[in-house]
Order: sequence, then structure tokens, then C-alpha cells
Amino acid sequence: MLVAPSILSADFGNLARDVEAICEAGCDLVHVDVMDGHFVPNLTIGPVVVEAVAKVATKPLDIHLMVENNTFFVDLFASLKPEFISFHIEEEKHPHRLIQKIRSLGIRPAITLNPHTPPEAVEFLLADVDMVLLMSVNPGFGGQKFIGNVLQRAKRLKKLIEKYNPDCLIEVDGGVNDQNIHELKEAGVNVVVAGSYVFGNKEGYKHSIDSLKI
Repeated sequence: MLVAPSILSADFGNLARDVEAICEAGCDLVHVDVMDGHFVPNLTIGPVVVEAVAKVATKPLDIHLMVENNTFFVDLFASLKPEFISFHIEEEKHPHRLIQKIRSLGIRPAITLNPHTPPEAVEFLLADVDMVLLMSVNPGFGGQKFIGNVLQRAKRLKKLIEKYNPDCLIEVDGGVNDQNIHELKEAGVNVVVAGSYVFGNKEGYKHSIDSLKI
């Protein structure tokens, strides 16, 4: 299991320290939640802050766009060369075009589904993406309770991936912890995003990250 701590739950007064710490603790990706206050009711960070994160991170960035006007935001972050940029299928009118654009920039394209969106909604895009992100909370805020239907959605998605693109990863974001990680693994999930569980764990970042690497 790959672990991508979400810096949305980090201490923004000591953001460089926290990013360096999760990288040293063995995370695989640094998950960056970009929210515009329109697609979701929260407003988070822009390219100036993410550029600062990129400078101190020793692990690749995983940028999750929760925005309107995806193309505009892809252009904003492309120069930082993240490993992944994911966008929401619910917001994008021309997903295939955007996927091609992201890949042309040397970035691995990923697509995100809200908790109510069936995996079949991206069936004919799977051959063109490197990862599908399934939300297991409603996007917009950290610290929410895990929505259990993501397990069934992951299993359905896994069958589609095996048919169209066996190399495509499944990522899950929201409410992930050591209590549900085994079920996620069994459902075919490859990457987990964890914010509150990593940054709020009294045992330390390494302990929380290691507990998810099963």
C-alpha cells in the first residue's frame, strides 16, 4: 500500500517542517488538496504555497483538484511537475481532452469520483489514466467520517481496471485509518490518502504511516 498524507491536516504555521517530517517518516506521495471555494465550499492553497511545499518535499506531489475550470488550475501547477494531477469527473465537460493535456505536460493523469458517482462513469476513460481516486468522504474538508460504500465501489472499479488498464492505480481519500486499511487492501486499493490520521497521531508520523503500509 502506498501512503499519501494530506497536508490539509498539517500545521500550516510549520508547513515546511511537517512536509519534511512525513517524507522522512516514509510516505510515498505528498497529497495536496486544492479547493477553490466554488466546486467545494472550502478554499485552500494556491501555487505559491504548493511551490514552497515542492521545494522541501523529497517525495512526489499528488495534486487533487477540487475546482471549477480544471484546465486553468492544471496550467497553474504544471511547472511544479507533480507525479499526479487528479480532477473530478463531475466537473469536467471534456475529460479525455484534459487527460491528454495533463499527460502532455509530463504529469500522470488521474480522475476523481465523489461518493455518489459510480465507477462505471469513468469506464471509457480508464485506458487513458494512471490512477482513479475514489472519495470516501464528501470533498471539501478534512477529518470526516469514512463512507463505507467506497469498498464496494473499489471492487467494481477493480473489475473494470482489470478489463481496460491493469496498470491503473486505485486511490482512496477520506477517513482512512488502521481500522479500515485491511478492508481497503482487500477491495483492491493501491494508494491511501490520510490526513487527520497521520498528522493527528500521538504515536508520531512514522507509526501512523507504517500502520497503513500493509
